[in-house]
Amino acid sequence: MSGSLGARYCLTGDEEDDDFWGYARDASGLFTPLDSDGQRRVELRGLAPRGTLLTCLDQVGGKRALAGNAYLTLLDPSGAKMGNYFVNYVRVESVRPSSEGPDLVDATVNLWCDDLFPEAEWPWELRRTRQLTRKGMWWSLGPAGRHAWLSVALHHHSYRNLPDDPRGTVYELDGSHIVDEDSFYCALGEAVNGPGGYFGWNLDALDDCLRGRWGATKPFTLHWNHSDIARTHLAEESVTISGATTVLFEYIVEILREHDIDVVLR
Repeated sequence: MSGSLGARYCLTGDEEDDDFWGYARDASGLFTPLDSDGQRRVELRGLAPRGTLLTCLDQVGGKRALAGNAYLTLLDPSGAKMGNYFVNYVRVESVRPSSEGPDLVDATVNLWCDDLFPEAEWPWELRRTRQLTRKGMWWSLGPAGRHAWLSVALHHHSYRNLPDDPRGTVYELDGSHIVDEDSFYCALGEAVNGPGGYFGWNLDALDDCLRGRWGATKPFTLHWNHSDIARTHLAEESVTISGATTVLFEYIVEILREHDIDVVLR
Protein backbone atom coordinates (compact mmCIF):
# COMPACT_ATOMS: atom_id res chain seq x y z
CA MET A 1 0.00 0.00 0.00
CA SER A 2 3.02 2.34 0.27
CA GLY A 3 2.63 3.65 -3.26
CA SER A 4 -0.93 4.72 -2.49
CA LEU A 5 -0.05 6.95 0.46
CA GLY A 6 -0.75 10.56 -0.44
CA ALA A 7 -2.66 9.52 -3.57
CA ARG A 8 -6.35 10.22 -4.11
CA TYR A 9 -6.83 8.14 -7.26
CA CYS A 10 -5.41 5.19 -9.12
CA LEU A 11 -6.05 3.67 -12.55
CA THR A 12 -6.05 0.03 -13.64
CA GLY A 13 -6.51 -1.15 -17.21
CA ASP A 14 -9.46 -3.42 -17.91
CA GLU A 15 -7.69 -5.73 -20.37
CA GLU A 16 -5.40 -7.52 -17.91
CA ASP A 17 -5.65 -7.83 -14.13
CA ASP A 18 -2.01 -6.85 -13.62
CA ASP A 19 -2.05 -3.79 -15.93
CA PHE A 20 -1.84 -1.19 -13.16
CA TRP A 21 -1.58 2.34 -14.57
CA GLY A 22 -0.41 4.12 -11.43
CA TYR A 23 -1.39 6.42 -8.58
CA ALA A 24 -2.25 10.12 -8.86
CA ARG A 25 -2.06 12.52 -5.96
CA ASP A 26 -4.89 14.67 -7.28
CA ALA A 27 -7.08 15.29 -10.31
CA SER A 28 -9.21 18.07 -11.73
CA GLY A 29 -11.96 17.88 -14.31
CA LEU A 30 -13.41 14.55 -13.19
CA PHE A 31 -16.63 15.87 -11.72
CA THR A 32 -17.50 18.33 -14.46
CA PRO A 33 -20.19 18.39 -17.15
CA LEU A 34 -19.41 16.51 -20.34
CA ASP A 35 -18.13 18.63 -23.22
CA SER A 36 -19.89 18.87 -26.57
CA ASP A 37 -18.28 15.59 -27.69
CA GLY A 38 -19.38 13.72 -24.56
CA GLN A 39 -15.85 13.67 -23.13
CA ARG A 40 -14.13 14.96 -20.03
CA ARG A 41 -10.73 16.62 -20.07
CA VAL A 42 -9.00 15.53 -16.87
CA GLU A 43 -5.68 16.58 -15.40
CA LEU A 44 -3.98 13.88 -13.32
CA ARG A 45 -1.47 15.58 -11.02
CA GLY A 46 1.39 13.93 -9.21
CA LEU A 47 1.02 10.85 -11.38
CA ALA A 48 3.39 7.89 -11.04
CA PRO A 49 2.62 6.18 -14.38
CA ARG A 50 3.00 2.46 -14.97
CA GLY A 51 1.92 -0.19 -17.45
CA THR A 52 0.00 0.81 -20.54
CA LEU A 53 -0.39 4.41 -19.38
CA LEU A 54 3.39 4.80 -19.07
CA THR A 55 3.82 3.55 -22.64
CA CYS A 56 1.23 6.03 -23.91
CA LEU A 57 3.00 9.01 -22.34
CA ASP A 58 5.70 8.64 -24.99
CA GLN A 59 3.12 8.64 -27.79
CA VAL A 60 1.34 11.97 -27.22
CA GLY A 61 -0.18 13.18 -30.44
CA GLY A 62 -0.18 9.75 -32.08
CA LYS A 63 -2.61 6.84 -32.28
CA ARG A 64 -0.76 4.98 -29.53
CA ALA A 65 -1.63 7.71 -27.04
CA LEU A 66 -4.94 5.88 -26.60
CA ALA A 67 -4.52 3.79 -23.46
CA GLY A 68 -8.00 2.26 -23.63
CA ASN A 69 -10.54 1.55 -20.91
CA ALA A 70 -9.77 1.53 -17.20
CA TYR A 71 -11.09 1.47 -13.67
CA LEU A 72 -10.65 4.78 -11.88
CA THR A 73 -10.46 4.12 -8.14
CA LEU A 74 -10.94 6.73 -5.43
CA LEU A 75 -8.73 6.38 -2.33
CA ASP A 76 -9.01 7.60 1.23
CA PRO A 77 -6.04 9.16 3.08
CA SER A 78 -4.79 5.73 4.18
CA GLY A 79 -4.75 4.49 0.59
CA ALA A 80 -7.81 2.27 1.04
CA LYS A 81 -10.26 2.03 -1.85
CA MET A 82 -13.53 3.92 -1.46
CA GLY A 83 -15.10 3.07 -4.82
CA ASN A 84 -14.43 3.11 -8.54
CA TYR A 85 -15.76 4.13 -11.94
CA PHE A 86 -15.31 2.47 -15.30
CA VAL A 87 -13.88 5.04 -17.72
CA ASN A 88 -13.71 4.61 -21.48
CA TYR A 89 -11.19 5.54 -24.17
CA VAL A 90 -8.55 7.19 -21.98
CA ARG A 91 -6.27 9.15 -24.31
CA VAL A 92 -3.17 11.07 -23.21
CA GLU A 93 -3.20 14.64 -24.55
CA SER A 94 -0.16 16.13 -22.83
CA VAL A 95 2.42 15.38 -20.14
CA ARG A 96 4.87 17.51 -18.16
CA PRO A 97 6.99 17.26 -14.98
CA SER A 98 4.99 17.65 -11.79
CA SER A 99 5.65 19.98 -8.89
CA GLU A 100 4.24 17.25 -6.62
CA GLY A 101 7.56 15.43 -6.46
CA PRO A 102 10.51 13.94 -8.38
CA ASP A 103 9.73 11.24 -10.94
CA LEU A 104 6.08 12.34 -10.99
CA VAL A 105 4.25 13.93 -13.91
CA ASP A 106 1.07 15.85 -14.58
CA ALA A 107 -0.84 14.32 -17.47
CA THR A 108 -3.90 15.66 -19.25
CA VAL A 109 -6.19 12.94 -20.59
CA ASN A 110 -9.53 12.78 -22.34
CA LEU A 111 -11.99 10.12 -21.24
CA TRP A 112 -15.65 9.12 -21.34
CA CYS A 113 -17.74 8.30 -18.27
CA ASP A 114 -21.42 9.13 -17.88
CA ASP A 115 -21.46 8.26 -14.16
CA LEU A 116 -19.10 10.98 -12.95
CA PHE A 117 -21.84 13.42 -11.98
CA PRO A 118 -20.60 16.96 -11.18
CA GLU A 119 -22.52 16.96 -7.87
CA ALA A 120 -20.79 13.74 -6.74
CA GLU A 121 -17.53 15.42 -5.73
CA TRP A 122 -18.87 16.70 -2.39
CA PRO A 123 -20.22 13.35 -1.07
CA TRP A 124 -16.96 11.64 -2.07
CA GLU A 125 -15.01 14.31 -0.18
CA LEU A 126 -17.20 13.76 2.88
CA ARG A 127 -16.24 10.09 2.80
CA ARG A 128 -12.57 10.75 2.13
CA THR A 129 -12.29 13.16 5.07
CA ARG A 130 -14.51 10.98 7.30
CA GLN A 131 -17.03 13.78 7.80
CA LEU A 132 -20.04 11.69 6.77
CA THR A 133 -20.96 11.02 10.38
CA ARG A 134 -24.67 11.82 10.64
CA LYS A 135 -27.84 11.18 8.73
CA GLY A 136 -29.56 13.86 6.69
CA MET A 137 -26.53 15.56 5.17
CA TRP A 138 -28.27 15.22 1.80
CA TRP A 139 -31.38 17.13 2.90
CA SER A 140 -30.29 20.47 1.41
CA LEU A 141 -29.48 18.98 -2.02
CA GLY A 142 -31.59 19.57 -5.11
CA PRO A 143 -32.71 16.85 -7.54
CA ALA A 144 -29.34 16.55 -9.33
CA GLY A 145 -27.49 16.52 -6.03
CA ARG A 146 -29.68 13.79 -4.59
CA HIS A 147 -29.18 11.64 -7.67
CA ALA A 148 -25.41 12.10 -7.42
CA TRP A 149 -25.57 11.29 -3.69
CA LEU A 150 -27.18 7.96 -4.53
CA SER A 151 -24.61 7.21 -7.21
CA VAL A 152 -21.79 7.70 -4.70
CA ALA A 153 -23.58 5.51 -2.16
CA LEU A 154 -23.86 2.76 -4.78
CA HIS A 155 -20.23 2.98 -5.95
CA HIS A 156 -19.00 2.99 -2.34
CA HIS A 157 -21.17 0.17 -1.00
CA SER A 158 -19.21 -2.72 -2.51
CA TYR A 159 -16.08 -1.62 -0.60
CA ARG A 160 -17.73 -1.65 2.84
CA ASN A 161 -17.50 -5.44 3.30
CA LEU A 162 -20.11 -5.39 6.06
CA PRO A 163 -22.34 -8.37 6.91
CA ASP A 164 -26.12 -8.08 6.60
CA ASP A 165 -28.07 -7.30 9.75
CA PRO A 166 -29.86 -10.33 11.26
CA ARG A 167 -33.47 -11.24 10.53
CA GLY A 168 -36.04 -9.29 12.49
CA THR A 169 -34.04 -6.05 12.64
CA VAL A 170 -36.17 -2.93 13.07
CA TYR A 171 -35.27 0.08 10.90
CA GLU A 172 -36.47 3.67 11.32
CA LEU A 173 -37.20 5.43 8.01
CA ASP A 174 -37.52 9.22 8.31
CA GLY A 175 -40.06 10.36 5.75
CA SER A 176 -39.93 14.04 6.65
CA HIS A 177 -37.59 14.93 3.77
CA ILE A 178 -38.91 12.54 1.13
CA VAL A 179 -40.06 14.77 -1.72
CA ASP A 180 -39.45 12.50 -4.74
CA GLU A 181 -38.26 9.02 -5.64
CA ASP A 182 -34.54 9.77 -5.25
CA SER A 183 -35.02 11.27 -1.78
CA PHE A 184 -36.89 8.10 -0.77
CA TYR A 185 -33.82 6.01 -1.65
CA CYS A 186 -31.52 8.47 0.14
CA ALA A 187 -33.61 8.10 3.29
CA LEU A 188 -34.03 4.33 2.98
CA GLY A 189 -30.31 3.81 2.39
CA GLU A 190 -29.53 5.68 5.60
CA ALA A 191 -32.23 3.82 7.53
CA VAL A 192 -30.65 0.47 6.64
CA ASN A 193 -26.95 1.26 6.27
CA GLY A 194 -26.32 4.47 8.19
CA PRO A 195 -25.19 7.92 7.00
CA GLY A 196 -24.75 7.96 3.23
CA GLY A 197 -25.89 4.33 3.03
CA TYR A 198 -27.24 2.58 -0.05
CA PHE A 199 -30.32 0.40 -0.40
CA GLY A 200 -31.39 0.91 -4.00
CA TRP A 201 -31.71 3.89 -6.33
CA ASN A 202 -34.54 2.73 -8.56
CA LEU A 203 -37.34 0.17 -8.27
CA ASP A 204 -35.34 -2.67 -9.83
CA ALA A 205 -32.39 -1.97 -7.53
CA LEU A 206 -34.71 -1.86 -4.52
CA ASP A 207 -36.02 -5.30 -5.45
CA ASP A 208 -32.43 -6.58 -5.70
CA CYS A 209 -31.47 -5.14 -2.31
CA LEU A 210 -34.46 -6.81 -0.66
CA ARG A 211 -33.06 -10.19 -1.71
CA GLY A 212 -30.05 -9.84 0.61
CA ARG A 213 -26.33 -8.94 0.51
CA TRP A 214 -27.07 -5.19 0.72
CA GLY A 215 -27.21 -4.70 4.48
CA ALA A 216 -30.51 -6.23 5.55
CA THR A 217 -31.89 -9.75 5.89
CA LYS A 218 -35.63 -10.23 5.46
CA PRO A 219 -37.99 -10.43 7.11
CA PHE A 220 -37.44 -7.14 8.89
CA THR A 221 -39.59 -4.29 10.19
CA LEU A 222 -39.61 -0.80 8.69
CA HIS A 223 -41.08 1.97 10.82
CA TRP A 224 -41.88 4.61 8.21
CA ASN A 225 -42.05 7.78 10.31
CA HIS A 226 -43.69 10.91 8.87
CA SER A 227 -45.11 8.66 6.16
CA ASP A 228 -47.88 11.21 5.55
CA ILE A 229 -45.31 13.70 4.25
CA ALA A 230 -43.74 11.09 1.98
CA ARG A 231 -47.15 9.92 0.81
CA THR A 232 -48.14 13.47 -0.19
CA HIS A 233 -45.07 13.90 -2.40
CA LEU A 234 -44.84 10.37 -3.79
CA ALA A 235 -48.55 10.43 -4.60
CA GLU A 236 -47.65 13.02 -7.25
CA GLU A 237 -45.53 10.40 -9.05
CA SER A 238 -46.80 7.29 -10.77
CA VAL A 239 -45.35 4.10 -12.19
CA THR A 240 -46.65 1.88 -14.97
CA ILE A 241 -46.23 -1.86 -14.54
CA SER A 242 -47.58 -4.32 -17.13
CA GLY A 243 -49.76 -1.61 -18.58
CA ALA A 244 -51.31 -0.61 -15.26
CA THR A 245 -50.53 2.74 -13.65
CA THR A 246 -50.33 3.11 -9.89
CA VAL A 247 -49.21 5.74 -7.39
CA LEU A 248 -45.50 5.44 -6.56
CA PHE A 249 -46.03 5.49 -2.80
CA GLU A 250 -48.48 2.60 -2.92
CA TYR A 251 -46.26 0.62 -5.27
CA ILE A 252 -43.20 1.00 -3.02
CA VAL A 253 -45.19 -0.24 -0.01
CA GLU A 254 -46.45 -3.14 -2.13
CA ILE A 255 -42.90 -4.15 -3.13
CA LEU A 256 -41.74 -4.05 0.48
CA ARG A 257 -44.63 -6.13 1.74
CA GLU A 258 -44.26 -8.67 -1.07
CA HIS A 259 -40.76 -9.29 0.33
CA ASP A 260 -42.17 -9.98 3.81
CA ILE A 261 -41.19 -6.56 5.14
CA ASP A 262 -43.45 -5.38 7.95
CA VAL A 263 -44.06 -1.77 6.91
CA VAL A 264 -45.50 0.29 9.76
CA LEU A 265 -46.76 3.67 8.51
CA ARG A 266 -46.50 6.21 11.28
